This record gives sequence, C-alpha cells and structure tokens, in this order.
Amino acid sequence: MDSKMIALLLEATLDTLYMSVVATSIATILAILPSILLTLCAPNGLSPNTLIFRTLDSITNTLRSFPFLILMVVLFPFTQWIIGKSIGASAAIVPLSIGAAPFIVRIIENALKEVDKGVIEAALSFGASNLQIIFRIMFVEAMPSIVSGITLALILVVGFSAMAGAVGGGGLGDIAIKYGYYRFQSDIMLYTVLILIFLVQIIQSIGDFLYKKLKH
Repeated sequence: MDSKMIALLLEATLDTLYMSVVATSIATILAILPSILLTLCAPNGLSPNTLIFRTLDSITNTLRSFPFLILMVVLFPFTQWIIGKSIGASAAIVPLSIGAAPFIVRIIENALKEVDKGVIEAALSFGASNLQIIFRIMFVEAMPSIVSGITLALILVVGFSAMAGAVGGGGLGDIAIKYGYYRFQSDIMLYTVLILIFLVQIIQSIGDFLYKKLKH
C-alpha cells in the first residue's frame, strides 16, 4: 500500500471519528429533554401526563423505525439548508444526529426508570421537587448505565457513518465504496473493515473504563 492510500485511510479514519463523536454528542443533547419528559410523564412517573407521554413515545418510535440510508436521503434538503451542502463529513452529521437521537432517548429514559424507587420516595418525603429528583438523584444514580448506553450508541453511529459513505457521507465508508467496491481493490476494503473493528474496540474499552469508574 502506497503513501497516498495510507494518507487517504488516515484522513477517512479521522473523518469517521469526527462524524461519529460530534453526531453522538449532538444526539445526546437533543435526547435529554425528551427522555426527561418521558420519564416524568409516564403513567407511573412523577407527573403523569398521558398526552405528552404518548406523543413523545410515538415520535421516538417513528424516528427509530427509519432505515438510516433512507433518513439521510430524506434529509438532504434540510442538511443543505443547515450546512450549505448535502455531502461530506460535516453534512453527514445532521442525519447521523437525528438518526441516533431517538435511540439515545430510549437509553436515557430506561436508565432513569431503573433508579431505585426507594431513593426517589425518600427524596419526595424530604420535599424535593421533580427537577431536583431528576437532576440530583436520578441522573446521578443512572449515570453509569447512561454512559454504557451512549457507548453502544457511539458504536452504532460509527456503523451508520460507514453506511453514509455510500451516498457521499465521507469517512471510511466512502473509501470502501470508491476503492474497495468500484475499483475492486479488496485490500482497501479489508483495511477499512479492520480500522472500523479497531475503532469499535477502542470505543468499547473507553466506555467500559468509564462505566467502572462511575459505578465505584
């Protein structure tokens, strides 16, 4: 493999990390409010509200049902409006963020719902408000599970970013399609797969390390 191809793979790897980390971060920010509302407004939540719960639940399920490639194509006009272009690593962040957000909503919601009810009841008996319970108790108690879940979400987004290369998203998927598939360079395809496996292993190792730190 020549130096030009090594440089291309390095650039594609950095683009994949850039897309994945930024998109997951944005998706997590977008997911916080809906997950809190779903937790609060659930039938057994702190402030049950059937309308809000069912509306958010339906929206989350609908967005989760979209295949990523279709979502990316559907969002081309929106991406063009936001970024100024519909292809490239930066443009791919828009559909990646929107695609990952409902998945992370469920991760945070489930983690919050798993917090020990006894701790919540104790806080209520001391006069804590709903927001205090959410941010000072539930999020603190659920943080290890949230970190573990977001690690899985980041790995999922890495896979999505590779698929984005099929429609001009850049990154390792783009290299695999252009060189490995269209030019029949099976060695390049193999290198991209190995790099993706390595990235996933690194991300999972970091996630496991953070989980153990937070758990203790």
